[in-house]
Amino acid sequence: MTVSPLDDFRALLAALPPLDDVARDAALAQFVNSGIAGSRLAAIAAQVAATAGRKPSVSRPQLALFAGAHGVARLGVSDRRIDATMSAVAAFGSGDAPASHLCAANMVGLKVYDLALHLPTGDISRQPAMDERSCAATLAFGMEAIAGGPDLVIVSAVRSAGDDVVAHALLGALFANLPADAGLSQQGALAVADALKRHAGGASDALSALADLGGREIAACVGAIVAARSEKLPVILDGLTALTAAAVVHALNADAVGHCMIAEVDGAVSKLVVARLGLTQLLGGGYEAGEGTAGVVAVGLVKDALSLQAGLSAHARATAH
Repeated sequence: MTVSPLDDFRALLAALPPLDDVARDAALAQFVNSGIAGSRLAAIAAQVAATAGRKPSVSRPQLALFAGAHGVARLGVSDRRIDATMSAVAAFGSGDAPASHLCAANMVGLKVYDLALHLPTGDISRQPAMDERSCAATLAFGMEAIAGGPDLVIVSAVRSAGDDVVAHALLGALFANLPADAGLSQQGALAVADALKRHAGGASDALSALADLGGREIAACVGAIVAARSEKLPVILDGLTALTAAAVVHALNADAVGHCMIAEVDGAVSKLVVARLGLTQLLGGGYEAGEGTAGVVAVGLVKDALSLQAGLSAHARATAH
């Protein structure tokens, strides 16, 4: 039997801990007994409880931002400059990026990961994005996002030229009848069509498709999502890259994204993918600032849901005597 560098990650995905239905039901019961079972906050608190398997709290949230470069960007598929991602990463490093200020204001930790920006992935319209060994290494690197002991992880990516093309191509490979070119430029749509034709039938599963069509930042997001589930940490997805990573995880194990929520949903493709994955949406659309911004804002809603749950519990104890 042929051994793949991705096999260890496949085994990890198959052995992820289940969600805790007892903890979920206990959290929901507090809202039911208070007559507010229909509150969106009830659903959020219950999901976080099911993920943690205990009485959850969020005091150490962290934003993990992954930055990658794409060979397909050389085809002129984006109006974003290829070197703009390096400038953005530098701004995060100096604390000058807008999201840096938002994280500081909301007491959210921030880590930015440069995924070999000097070495773009292969042009997916002509060749694989990565070989399996490189993909496996990037998955492992992404798992480092949970280092330092966060109790909630926001998974997102720094904008890059061609990132939407790569995401749409990979989603097109994962889901039948998905309008994979929706919202792209004409050149971007052509690149997606060429990529899907070039790699049709070649992938054995979603991880193989990730290596063929994905970007390093998508692979790293996959690693972060799976690592968070292994450690029973809730995840807030922010942006198309993170959503695409969740779709890869879901394709391999449909129960493996039960700890994930999405900050906001913008665009027809994103709405379809969110519906197919059954993700909880935290905010209405319209933030569109990108790079984790909506995710940081959404942390406040998760905290509020858990605070309300704690208040309901304290009130029930106080009135029981």
